[in-house]
Amino acid sequence: MFDDQRLKWKFKRGSDEALTLIYEKYLDSMLTLALGLLNDAAAAEDVVQDVFVAFAQSRRSFQMWGSLSGYLATSVVNRARDYQRRRRCHARLGPELPVGAEPADPGQAVILSEQTRLLQAAVARLPDEQREVVLLRLKADMKFRDIAKLQQTSINTVLSRYRYGLERLRSLLDGEVEKWDR
Repeated sequence: MFDDQRLKWKFKRGSDEALTLIYEKYLDSMLTLALGLLNDAAAAEDVVQDVFVAFAQSRRSFQMWGSLSGYLATSVVNRARDYQRRRRCHARLGPELPVGAEPADPGQAVILSEQTRLLQAAVARLPDEQREVVLLRLKADMKFRDIAKLQQTSINTVLSRYRYGLERLRSLLDGEVEKWDR
């Protein structure tokens, strides 16, 4: 498997193989990140698809010195924020599915365990800033200083959001775990 530096170099020089390898390497983690941010599988897929299309189109002007994972994660976060803004601005056309709702696709229902649904529900209950920090750190493996740049805040604020987010998740999940132990 190619390392990221070589993939970036080949991508900038027009390699379709490099683009394919980047897509295959990062698709799952970017989908997980988007799903955690949006709590909507269809919207997450749309956001990630948009990110990869824009990435592919940027080949000629592509300039990046940091990590490829961080670049793509930042793109996903920004697209997810745009999606959430648009969703808030438009009148609701119908009721939203509750956080713990069964997915429409039966194949997805088999894959998602009850524990996964509980975790997704708990993550969805975090405040936006905390959810973003927790997911960027745990799912996109971004460094706290990079998250601070993305959120345009101090690293201490990011560290606090991370700590409070994890504490809130523990609190939310402890209540659920007690239900399962009975």
